[in-house]
Amino acid sequence: MPHLTIQATPNVSITHKESLLKSLNKVLWDSGHFGKPTDIKARMIPIDTFLVGLEDDEQTNGFIYANLKIMTGRSLDIRNQLAELLITTIEVELSEKQSERVALQICVEVENGSGVYHKK
Repeated sequence: MPHLTIQATPNVSITHKESLLKSLNKVLWDSGHFGKPTDIKARMIPIDTFLVGLEDDEQTNGFIYANLKIMTGRSLDIRNQLAELLITTIEVELSEKQSERVALQICVEVENGSGVYHKK
């Protein structure tokens, strides 16, 4: 752990998905809260069908949702710090690449993982 899952609506432009994941992993590593770089695992899951609000038939709204699961024991301040780092990194990486047609929302959730976690 940590595990970072990114979901993005198809109307959000992400030119190089691997570069985005690398930037996000780097900011998490640079935070100093994790033991070694290979502990940080990131993935991107595509969203095929979505709706923002009630009637966004033109899909003028899009979003990126980042979910970071970390081991229990981190304070609320640390979880908030990690969320802010992720939001800022996503903004920097994607803001200039978006068309004027899509309003981008960035959502980040940092949550404690299960108390039981095993890896090999």
